[in-house]
Amino acid sequence: MSKAAVIYWTGTGNTEAMANAVVEGMRAAGAEADIFEVSDAPALDAYEKVAFGCPAMGDEVLEEAEFDPYFSAEETKLGGKKVALFGSYGWGDGQWMRDWQDRVSGGGAQLFEEGLMANGAPDEAECVSFGARFAAF
Repeated sequence: MSKAAVIYWTGTGNTEAMANAVVEGMRAAGAEADIFEVSDAPALDAYEKVAFGCPAMGDEVLEEAEFDPYFSAEETKLGGKKVALFGSYGWGDGQWMRDWQDRVSGGGAQLFEEGLMANGAPDEAECVSFGARFAAF
């Protein structure tokens, strides 16, 4: 199995809960996975797989103060990496996730499934399953 990172930003705690469940699923499937809040996230060079978590903010965009600046700086390093996306939202139809998926795919990364979205509180079992599938990807 390859080394993986789970990097997230949370406002209400929902995306943090998703991140913890995703990493739980990855580890249960035998993956070596590190978890970081985006403010403590390292450069991505040491990781073959990365799962990013960010909720929809404002007009269905990534969080603009911490997460998007980090992601934008690391985005050019995603080519050839396996990437999963997840996040929570409370309104809208998931446009932020579709836009994010396009950014990742356009950068040459291998996008894992469609992004996992939770409207409000996440379903822990669904997140654990997502993590386990990503570990096998």
